[in-house]
Amino acid sequence: MLTLYEHPLSPYAQKCKIALLEKGVPFQLKMPAAIGSGQVDAEFLKASPRGEVPALVDGDFAVFDSTVILEYIEDAYPSPALLPRDPKLRAKARMIEDAMDTLYEPINWGLGELRYFKRAEGERARVIEARAAAQARDFFGWLERQLGDQEWFCGVFGWADLSVIPYINGSTGLGVGPEASSKLGQWQARANARTSIAQTAQQAIDSVRGMALVGRALRQGHFKREYRDHRLEWMIRSGGLDVVLEGIKADTIRFSNEFK
Repeated sequence: MLTLYEHPLSPYAQKCKIALLEKGVPFQLKMPAAIGSGQVDAEFLKASPRGEVPALVDGDFAVFDSTVILEYIEDAYPSPALLPRDPKLRAKARMIEDAMDTLYEPINWGLGELRYFKRAEGERARVIEARAAAQARDFFGWLERQLGDQEWFCGVFGWADLSVIPYINGSTGLGVGPEASSKLGQWQARANARTSIAQTAQQAIDSVRGMALVGRALRQGHFKREYRDHRLEWMIRSGGLDVVLEGIKADTIRFSNEFK
C-alpha cells in the first residue's frame, strides 16, 4: 500500500490525497514526527530530503514534491485520467497548478502567519491583511477567466480543479473566499460536493482546531515556520519585512532544508 506523508492543512498534500481518492488507489496517511519544528525525523528525510510534505512512498521507491507526485500517480494509475488528452488543455492544467502553488499559496500562508501565529498585530497586521485580500480578489478574477462558462477548468473534473480547491477552501476559512454567487463560488460548491474533496477538506477543518497550540509553541521557541522562496517574497512585498527580520531574530523562522 502507498504511504503519503502529509499534514491535513497542507494544500500540496491535499491535492495528492484528492488525486488518489479520485482514482480509488488505496493509501495510508502518515504525519512526520515533529513536523514544523525544523527537526525532521530521519525516516521522513529518506522520502523527502527537503523535509517538506507531501512525500509518497511506494514500496522501496519514494517521490517528493507535490507536482512530481501527481505526475507519478497519473503515470502509475492512468484511469480515470486527471489530465486531459489535448496538449493545450494539459498545459492549461499545469499552468493553473503552478500559479496556485507559487503565487496563490503565500496569500493563505501569510494570513495564517497573522491569524494563528500573531506575527503582526494592530495597524501593521491590518495593512498586510488588506493587501492579501486584494491579491486574492484579483486572483479570483483570473481563475474565473480560466474557468469561463465551463463546469470544470478543463471541461471535466481533473488536475486543475484538484490543484485549485485546497487553496480556495483555505481562503474561505480565512474569511477571504469568493462570493458564493460568483462563477468561482459556484465552482467551489460543485468541487466540495465531491466525496474526495469533502473528505480532504474535513480533515483540514479538524486540524485547524489545534493551531492555537501550535501558535503557543512557536512563541515559546519550540516551533519554526518555513519561509521558502515565494512565501518570503510575498511577506516582504506585502509589507512584512519586519515580520521576517523579527522572526529570524527570534529563531522562529527557518528556510528550506539542505540536502545531505
